[in-house]
Formats: sequence, structure tokens, C-alpha cells
Amino acid sequence: MSTTALVTIADGIEELEAVTIIDVLRRASTEVTVASVGELQVTASRGVNLAADCIIGDCKEKTFDLIVLPGGLPGAEHLRDCTILIDMLKKQKQSGKLFAAICASPAVALAPHGLLDDKQATGYPSLQDKLPNTATERVVVDGNCITSQGPGTALEFAIELVRQLFDDTKARQVAEPMLVL
Repeated sequence: MSTTALVTIADGIEELEAVTIIDVLRRASTEVTVASVGELQVTASRGVNLAADCIIGDCKEKTFDLIVLPGGLPGAEHLRDCTILIDMLKKQKQSGKLFAAICASPAVALAPHGLLDDKQATGYPSLQDKLPNTATERVVVDGNCITSQGPGTALEFAIELVRQLFDDTKARQVAEPMLVL
């Protein structure tokens, strides 16, 4: 059985985070779907063009082992405003499946919809005061929710996603050849 992950993108998303998450999950042999909440091609926060596999509406009836939101502004705001994505995240949380966000997305996209009300979470330092239960670690795992602080923690975050999807052994197998450990 293969593991599946949905990574969402939008105009203004933080490209370093998005690409790192996609890359590391694929190195772990996870079937990654990159879905845009806007057009198929988005312009990320630093002007890098990213191409999605599909539009989020194409995913609304599918289930994933993990749904991940990269950060960046205004990307996280676009994710927050996508009703389809928020409905998917609420179902993901209720079912006990993994959901994750980094940088601005915990405070901007998850918290306003109550998705962090019962979770310890972290995010970009200047936005941590918008989290209901702030933790200051670089990567925080609370049950089925994984959050992280920003571009500098993206690789650590992505390795933790692999650990949560699989186990410590798989995380090491992915991290070692990348010289992370």
C-alpha cells in the first residue's frame, strides 16, 4: 500500500518550503499530488513559477494520508480562503489523518478555521501570537498535526512528515543520503 500526500500551492506561496516538502516526500516514495487553489501555474513569493498537477477541486472527493500547507504570504491567505481545502482539512483532522502546515500557514490558514484549537502548534515567529496554543520548537507534532516555523526549518519539517507517515527508519533512510543526519 502506498502512502499519499496532498501538497497545496497558491500564488505567493513560499517556494523553498513547497519544493522541499514535495521533494522529500517523493524521496520517501510517497505519492504526492500538488494541487493549486488557483490556476495550474502559480507564481511563488520570490517569483519562481510552480506548476501544479491539478486544481484543488479535482481532489475534493479523494482521501490522502497527509495534507500539507506550505507558508508564505499571500499564499497562506489564498489557502485560508479556499473552501474546498478547508473542508478537506476539517475532514482530515476529524478522521485522525495527518495534516501539516509551516511558516505563515498555521496562523493564517489553520487557526482562523479552528483547526488548531486543541493542538500545540508553531509557525513563523512574528505570527505565533495568532496561534491558540503556541509552542516555540522548530517542528511541533501534536497528535495528527505537524507544524513548523519557516523556510529554515523546511527540511527538518519534511523529514518529520516522513517519520509521521512511516517511521524512524524510513526518515533516516531519506535523510542520510541528503546529508541531513
